[in-house]
Amino acid sequence: MKHLSFFLIISYTFVLGQNENSTHCSKRDRAKHLTLKSNSLNLAQIAQSEKYDVNYYKLNLNMTNTSTTLSGYAEMKATAISAIDTVLYELFSSLSISSVSFNGANVPFTRSGSAVKIAANVSPGTSFIIRTNYSGTPPTAQTNPLGGSGMSNATSPSWGNEVVWSLSEPFCAYEWWPCKQSLTDKADSCDVFITVPNSCKAGSNGVLTQVVNLGNGSSRYEWKHRHPIDYYLISVAVAEYVEYNVFANPVGAPAPILIQNYIYNNPQTLPNFQADIDETVDFMELFYDLYGPYPFEDEKYGHCMAPFSGGMEHQTMTTQGFFNPALTAHELGHQWWGDYVTCASWCDIWVNEGFASYSEQIMLENLYPGQEVQNMQSVHNNVMSQPGGSVWVLDSLNEARIFSGRLTYDKGAALVHTMRYMLNDDQLFYATLKNFLSSKAFGTAFGVDVRDAFAQASGINFTPFFDEWYFGEGFPTYSVQWKQLGNDALVQISHTTSAPNVTPTFTNPIDLKFVRPGNTDTTIRFDITSNSNLFQINGIGTLSNSISIDPQNWVVNQNGTITMNELLSLESLNASEGMELYPNPSNEEIYINNIPNDCRYSIYDMYGKVQLMDKVSGGNSIKTSSLPSGTYLLVLDSTKVKYRKTFVKL
Repeated sequence: MKHLSFFLIISYTFVLGQNENSTHCSKRDRAKHLTLKSNSLNLAQIAQSEKYDVNYYKLNLNMTNTSTTLSGYAEMKATAISAIDTVLYELFSSLSISSVSFNGANVPFTRSGSAVKIAANVSPGTSFIIRTNYSGTPPTAQTNPLGGSGMSNATSPSWGNEVVWSLSEPFCAYEWWPCKQSLTDKADSCDVFITVPNSCKAGSNGVLTQVVNLGNGSSRYEWKHRHPIDYYLISVAVAEYVEYNVFANPVGAPAPILIQNYIYNNPQTLPNFQADIDETVDFMELFYDLYGPYPFEDEKYGHCMAPFSGGMEHQTMTTQGFFNPALTAHELGHQWWGDYVTCASWCDIWVNEGFASYSEQIMLENLYPGQEVQNMQSVHNNVMSQPGGSVWVLDSLNEARIFSGRLTYDKGAALVHTMRYMLNDDQLFYATLKNFLSSKAFGTAFGVDVRDAFAQASGINFTPFFDEWYFGEGFPTYSVQWKQLGNDALVQISHTTSAPNVTPTFTNPIDLKFVRPGNTDTTIRFDITSNSNLFQINGIGTLSNSISIDPQNWVVNQNGTITMNELLSLESLNASEGMELYPNPSNEEIYINNIPNDCRYSIYDMYGKVQLMDKVSGGNSIKTSSLPSGTYLLVLDSTKVKYRKTFVKL
């Protein structure tokens, strides 16, 4: 399937969290009420915007901490990909445009909704600069219920400080500055110049190159960022701040890394959070080691405080409501997962949020050993609080679904945890993460790109796992039956699923812990191929009913029953032996040797959707001519066995 680099615009009302010290992390609480509206751009307009590549943005704005009203200009430098006679970009309709220039000359412009267009004949490969002079008040929930919260103004209920701050993810950058909202078109660099009252500071991306006192009670903060950046990661925060800086010294870093913090100018705020802020040093040094060098180490990392119950991973300077280890580690993890490498589609927000959420687990494991156990149990419990839902986002216009705490964050983190378990090699796990990040450096990635990276690194076929856990829904409940055979044992592992109509079977491995007389124990990993598997364990010794399923909690699952069953036999142990799918790759049809008479088949595509389903009849062949080219999963189901095999349709 071709992935299209555009989206429709959705508006929402934003309810400020009254508790800035909420334990919720990141954006999951931002969208309390959603209102879908008409597309911000139609297909023809989208096609126009895709004809150029953004190289650079410059914002030069006048702002204050008491109102979201702003004025100034934005420049966009871009290069034509193909011949164009019109340049189209976006700015929210309530903001007034006084003039637009093209390569320094004022030009006429038209507006239709959010679309701004100018006539310009540009040949392929030619660069151009558009400057938009504009002013106004960005939409808010209070001033426009159909608007967003690209720019907000509020007073901290905890500390009393008034702040104006941006939060553009996922669709709200155009609500406060003129831009092209395309995930796959990162600007190569940006400058953000903000003029504010002398009592305030303005924080943004990159390096603060200078603060210019204009002599009229205002100062201009000039921030310059020289790395690729996605539109929604460009940010600003304005308040009466004090600056508090610390430095990290990761092993292998060419120089200490500045961690620059803009904290409320309240005599009690910094002392309250200073120890938590200082821990950012430890987190930076940990992630530098495990994920690879900090992508922006030649500039900085930092925080700007703003009164909301979470954080937003603005590139090099997170906007954060408060400080605790989980939130700070999550947002710092985003600098690799979300900023350095960004999801290529909002369907694949897992690339950002799943790994940032798992960064919390990694932080606890390494710096708060023991606490990671309860953390992952809480993650699993939340995932299992409802039976269905996929990590992959089908409704990628629904902000509440994009930032689902249960699915995107917690199930996303749990999925990474299980992949780590399947590799069974932490050195390989972290090497794979490093290699993936460096291979996609400063670019974008789909979820299947992660899948393929893990498959290539390990030799494990992760396609069924992604079909079941990423595109699929639900979780398994495992039950165990066992029977003693002298010094050996038969063990039957069966499972049901919470969303059987979507994902009837989970084929990830699972561990069982056996406790034997004398209080000795053995943990064995079993490869699961169907909803019921029978295994013979040689030389295990005498078993008892003390059997634990997934004792280290690597897999989201519930426990069913654990019983001794004297009726278990070896009769069906090798029932599926001799079955083979061929040819693979295939074209018009596939064949399966030794197929059972009572067998039905289902063919799933890479997104876990059933493409073909029927009873096998007329021999051992299945017609596949109607399938598009791609990778598929065949599931054969009979009264005795289930058989699963991936194949490629040419």
